[in-house]
Amino acid sequence: MAAADTLAPPQARSLDRLLRARSVVIVGASEKPGALGNSVLRNLERHGFAGDIHLINPKRPVIGGRQALGAIAELPEGVDAAVLAIPGAAVLGAIRELAARGVGSAVIFSAGFAEGGEEGLAAQAEVARIAAAHKMVVLGPNCLGLVNYVDGVPLTFVETPALRFAGRGVGIVSQSGAMAVVLGTVLMAKELGISISVSTGNEAASGVEDYLDYLLDEPNTHAIGMIVEQFRKPKRFLALAEKARAAGKPIILLHPGKSSAARESAATHTGAMAGDWQVMKTLVSRAGVVLVDSIEELGDVLDLAIRARSVGHGTAVLCESGAFKALTLDLCESIGLDLPAPADATAAALRAAVPDFIGVSNPMDLTAQSLVDPDLYRRTLAPLLADDSYGSVVLAIIQTDETTARLKFGPIIATLEALAPNKPIIFAGLDDGAPVPAAYLTALRDLGVAYFPSPDRAFRAIARLASAKPASAAGSAEPIAAALPHGGVIPEYRAKDVLAPVGIPFPRGGFAADVEAAKRVAGEIGYPVVLKAQAQALSHKSDAGGVILNIADEAALAAAWDRLFANVKAFDASVVLDGGLIEAMGARGLELIVGARNDPDWGPVILVGFGGVQAEILQDVRLLPPGLSKAEIVAELRALKSGALLDGWRGSPALDVDAVADLIAALGRLLEGTPAIREIDLNPVVVYPKGQGAIALDALILAD
Repeated sequence: MAAADTLAPPQARSLDRLLRARSVVIVGASEKPGALGNSVLRNLERHGFAGDIHLINPKRPVIGGRQALGAIAELPEGVDAAVLAIPGAAVLGAIRELAARGVGSAVIFSAGFAEGGEEGLAAQAEVARIAAAHKMVVLGPNCLGLVNYVDGVPLTFVETPALRFAGRGVGIVSQSGAMAVVLGTVLMAKELGISISVSTGNEAASGVEDYLDYLLDEPNTHAIGMIVEQFRKPKRFLALAEKARAAGKPIILLHPGKSSAARESAATHTGAMAGDWQVMKTLVSRAGVVLVDSIEELGDVLDLAIRARSVGHGTAVLCESGAFKALTLDLCESIGLDLPAPADATAAALRAAVPDFIGVSNPMDLTAQSLVDPDLYRRTLAPLLADDSYGSVVLAIIQTDETTARLKFGPIIATLEALAPNKPIIFAGLDDGAPVPAAYLTALRDLGVAYFPSPDRAFRAIARLASAKPASAAGSAEPIAAALPHGGVIPEYRAKDVLAPVGIPFPRGGFAADVEAAKRVAGEIGYPVVLKAQAQALSHKSDAGGVILNIADEAALAAAWDRLFANVKAFDASVVLDGGLIEAMGARGLELIVGARNDPDWGPVILVGFGGVQAEILQDVRLLPPGLSKAEIVAELRALKSGALLDGWRGSPALDVDAVADLIAALGRLLEGTPAIREIDLNPVVVYPKGQGAIALDALILAD
């Protein structure tokens, strides 16, 4: 992943000549069915492409009844888009010739570039150079092209149905061409419109950020599904995600790379080196992006994003089984989907609407009563729609067979038509595979109701979409720019000189270059004290015997000073100590680890967790973006696996969580204002009972 990033596109070149091409040349056009050049031509004809189509084939003067040219040099000047259906070895020469004829853009299907070793990497770099020199948009290489369903521009060899579209649609941006096609198939099966679908492949000269930027201004695109193995311009993506949130266009992202094996696969597949997935997740989620774990979930959340638009918080469930009600409570608790109890007025209205044997609750089991009393759906749905506790309502319906479906779907559809709900209704069939006539599903979808073949998928999709972070009012605090003494490892005593002025609390103490100065510092702060070895080359003092605790008096300090230097020399004779740091011994408390990192690709992120082996073995840590409010930081601290310890556990006192939040907020401001800081490590941070604060005992800074 490239460390350099910019918020602006690399060149000011319009994507219209590619995505809305009005003239196309197929280099490698063919008569042979199944050949790439033949498939592209068939797609253009099937979609009724209204612009000029030029064909290049040196061996065939006529292809499909169209006149073909023998060479690129015979093209008229200024064709909008070229599709290269030729072997990889011929691509560079073709790109040079196309650029010379003023062709505005090119799609390269061929593989064997950056993912194929040094030679392929050099060829891809040359493609990028030519594109930049001639302001040419290049899609690929190693891609499946694009389809613009709004304007009928299919520049792909994948057979594509001619579905012209206008309205509320999904835009697809995927580095994987195969997954772009799969997602398109999933969305079409859900009767969702697709505005533009782009597969970017190796991204020699244009990337996912460029096409996302374009789709944010495309009027038929109202949600964007992305499948990305590596963001090459992460900071630009974050800025675009904020723009998408402001425009009300949700971005739903599938980003493989959690595992080391997946990261290796990404490198061999796209010629990319994947970055830190957890850092990515923290920062893109903060920008309002919804992350999902599978293609299925990507399609499900996009379905809700288009039809429901926003699901809000709090879900009501109408179902037809007591056992399913219990299963729903279990699942929704595990995925964090809130199922609030009905408000008093709602409960009263529901009680009046149903027979005595139906209990009022959420989920609410209607039993099989609707089969004999189909108006039950209307009478129960109306009060739930009026209850502000609910941002969405799920109808979890048993479908069984066509006869049962007819008895249920008809009244439900009539109810929805009559009530004209002002909040999302989601239909979830309990029995996946039941023979439900397609006309019923179309009727539901025409009413803006998303249909799911299983409630689990519906609940998970709602939880994902509801988790999208709104824009935060926090972040008004100014970043802090600090002067660093030098680059590389900044030892503890100098690190604390940088960190203390910005609000990071440390024990009382001071640095001493010799034993007499050490005695003066200890005399000022009072015994007992701790003595710590200080040197740029000694990052881990404890390993070298470089920390001596509970020094009781001046004589003990003098002996400890000699022992400290002897310990370090025995550990590594090449280490020359600057001196020692003398600090007051502090009271015991709960230990946290707090770290910060200026990720070279994504920017600042903060880690907090419980100290000692808990952090390493239990992975009881959380990553936080900078700029969170104190309330948000406190909520993140309480979300740690052992977070209950912070509020008192089995008689222990509640701890000063606010003080930890202040420390984390200060650290975030410092990272934002001082990009030369690569990492900060505060370990441990000792937290005391509420009102007594928190203190960082150790500190280390790594800087550029």
